[in-house]
Parts: sequence; structure tokens; C-alpha cells
Amino acid sequence: MRFATLVTETGLKAVFLQERPMLLRLLVARLSSRDDAEDALQDIWLKLDQQEVRTPIAQPAAYLYRMASNLAADRRISAARSGARETAWHDVQPAADEQPDAERGLLARERLQQIEKALAGMPDRMRTALRLYRVEEQPQKDIAVHLGMTVSGVEKLLRRAMQQISVYRANDEADSSERHRLSGEGDTHGGR
Repeated sequence: MRFATLVTETGLKAVFLQERPMLLRLLVARLSSRDDAEDALQDIWLKLDQQEVRTPIAQPAAYLYRMASNLAADRRISAARSGARETAWHDVQPAADEQPDAERGLLARERLQQIEKALAGMPDRMRTALRLYRVEEQPQKDIAVHLGMTVSGVEKLLRRAMQQISVYRANDEADSSERHRLSGEGDTHGGR
């Protein structure tokens, strides 16, 4: 009958060094990669170096094999979760054809500048109503309470705000096309 030897912290490190080749084989089999297995062995060594053994361990080799098995399982679970996160992230990303091209991006920025200029020219109450309705998506009755007016008054205010934006955009586009036309004429007459 064999008696299990009791091992302390320094003895556990000695058993680790003795069992290292078999622990490596176990980890390679579980992790399917020698590099990952070597990393796991390094983690085990660091844990042994940092942990304090409060009570002697009766079966140190079994303890180390259990430690290696648990670490391999943790790594597999972590890799699976990481893969699932990457897949989920990839699935929600827009496709290449959904990305705006440079021209559409430029037009969107110009449109935003036009709207910002139109907003700057609006009275405070109108600008506030429009921001609450379009940006913060508040219902018109809440906006009416916030501004101390009727829902009908908010509707009229929002309608006038949208008209001002449309007029401002139309004027700005007309100015832009006029500038474009004038610069095009200069190019056809000798590059003046």
C-alpha cells in the first residue's frame, strides 16, 4: 500500500517541474496548440509562485493535473466567448455597399452645415421646440408643457421651423449652384 506524501509550497514547485512534460501533453491535447499549452504552463507556474499553501497537499500531482484541466477549460470557454463576440460584432457592422462614399459623406456634411445655419437664425423658442422634437424625440404635448404653450402652437412652431430649414437649404443650394456656374464660365474663357 502506497502512502501519499504531503507536499508544501516548495515541494509543489518541485512536483510541477517533475510532471511538466506530462502536464504539457495534457494541455496540448486540451488546447490543440503547443503555444497555448506553454502559456498555460507559465500561468500555472506563476500561480504556484504567488499562492500560499496553507495546508499540505496530499496528492500534489493530481492537484497539478486538476489545475491544468481547469485552466484549459477556462481558456476554451474564454476563446469561445471571444469568438462569439467577434462574430456578433461583425454581424452588426454595415456592409461595404452600405458605407457612404466620399461624395455622399460630403453632401451629408454640407446638408448638416445648412441645417445648423438655419437653426442659428431661428428664434430660441422655435429652435428649442425643434431640438426637443427631432433630436430628443419628445412628444409634442411634452414640448408644449415645457415651453408653456398649446399643442397646436407647438405644431405651428415646428411647421414654421421646417419651412425655414427648407427655404434656407433652397437658397443655399441656389447660391452654391450659381457659384459653381460662375466658376465654370471662368474656366471656359481662358482660365481667368
